[in-house]
Amino acid sequence: MYYMSTRGDGRRLTASQAIAQGLALDGGLLTPEALPPLTADFLDKLRGMTYPQRAVAVMAPFLSEFSEEELGAFAQAAYGGGKFDCPEVAPVRPVDEGTYCLELWHGPTCAFKDMALQMLPHLLTASLEKNGERKQVCILVATSGDTGKGALEGFKDVDRTKILVFYPQNGVSAIQELQMVTQEGGNVGVCAVKGNFDDAQTGVKRLFADEGLREQLAGRGYFLSSANSINWGRVLPQIAYYVSAYCDLLNQGAVQSGQTVNVCVPTGNFGNILAAYYAKCMGVPIGKLICASNANNVLTDFLRTGIYDKNRPFYQTLSPSMDILVSSNLERLLLALTEDRAQVAEWMGELNATGRYQVSDRLTQKLREEFASGFCDDAQTKAQIAKTWKEHGYLIDPHTAVAFHVLEEYRRETGDKTPTLVVSTASPFKFCDGVLDALGVAEKAQGLDILDQLSQVSGRPVPAPLAGLRGKAHRFTQCAEKDKMVDQVLEMLI
Repeated sequence: MYYMSTRGDGRRLTASQAIAQGLALDGGLLTPEALPPLTADFLDKLRGMTYPQRAVAVMAPFLSEFSEEELGAFAQAAYGGGKFDCPEVAPVRPVDEGTYCLELWHGPTCAFKDMALQMLPHLLTASLEKNGERKQVCILVATSGDTGKGALEGFKDVDRTKILVFYPQNGVSAIQELQMVTQEGGNVGVCAVKGNFDDAQTGVKRLFADEGLREQLAGRGYFLSSANSINWGRVLPQIAYYVSAYCDLLNQGAVQSGQTVNVCVPTGNFGNILAAYYAKCMGVPIGKLICASNANNVLTDFLRTGIYDKNRPFYQTLSPSMDILVSSNLERLLLALTEDRAQVAEWMGELNATGRYQVSDRLTQKLREEFASGFCDDAQTKAQIAKTWKEHGYLIDPHTAVAFHVLEEYRRETGDKTPTLVVSTASPFKFCDGVLDALGVAEKAQGLDILDQLSQVSGRPVPAPLAGLRGKAHRFTQCAEKDKMVDQVLEMLI
């Protein structure tokens, strides 16, 4: 399997080269030349496997340089050993008749990013070996909340790596920030950015495109890579959990073999729902892909109109991991639907220059055929948390609430009764303040005592990784202007 840039610079890279490099040199995203098919017989065989075994079976065709023994060891290290607090790793829970929740937050940072970021360090370090790379890798990450902690936890004290995470100042939840600034490890760094997530993400992309910086770092024995979902090593493990979820629905008797399910995903950077789209293309019987946004509804507008326009107000919401106006992984979808790299490059050039682009009517129709979309504001998010708790005794975080709200609207508008998998991306305990507000609690405890308060109100235990934050020292206090992020990189790599 070979990988090429979405913008067509002509280079064909192996999987290990693509994972190690992270981003194409022309600024595009490295993407496989083909998607291997999954047959009904293949899915049936997966039903009796553990999650690590399923992950290996799904990823192996994409990683032809890696043996199944290697991948098996990586998967066991990523998903075994008690790192996840339930044996299923990514369990599927019934919520009501026809609605099921894929819980992706049972890992060490209590967010869905663990599903990929526990695997990526193993893939990356093995890729360095396969490529004969002698330099150390400096991993740059922009985060809207969860990717940062997931990457820090995955890469802490990994040999031949350093990792530097940038997050928007005042743009993540208190628990998310605390998780990052108390991160342990001798090879980690964390820095706030004065601006929003798009500023941090644009800054990281600018660093990757800086040839002078690359030369300077090479002289110091480093090269840059990414743990954001612009790296194919992030997207690939996400495909696995959609395949696994369908197997679990079969095992639960929720669907019959070949029966279609819809998938509703809260998304900001588009990587999570893109993985579901790839799973569908490979053969998982997925019908409508329902894209759920918060008030930063740039994706909703694009999927309905074919116009992508980031020139709009930026809102800080109760679901901060989705507070994004530039959805990087959308670029991969555009290539999949057009197979025209030159056109994708043109659109991305327009986005960079003007903040806007418009696709053809034909492509807009394709988007409507594959995707439904919707969004909700903070008041609707709180109402959904309360409703889901009252009606089903099921506690959800604000991001998951956005998905449930959008799904309910979609069903009312269309009458579609297809069984639907709602993707739950974070533990509600990462967003105690908003969840307690939704449950009608006016006076909230201070600091980490708010975790115990939500536990008392809900009867649910505080996840061990969050309870373990008590007493941890604040290691990182840096804050940089968005055009001075390079200084943090150079300082870390002195």
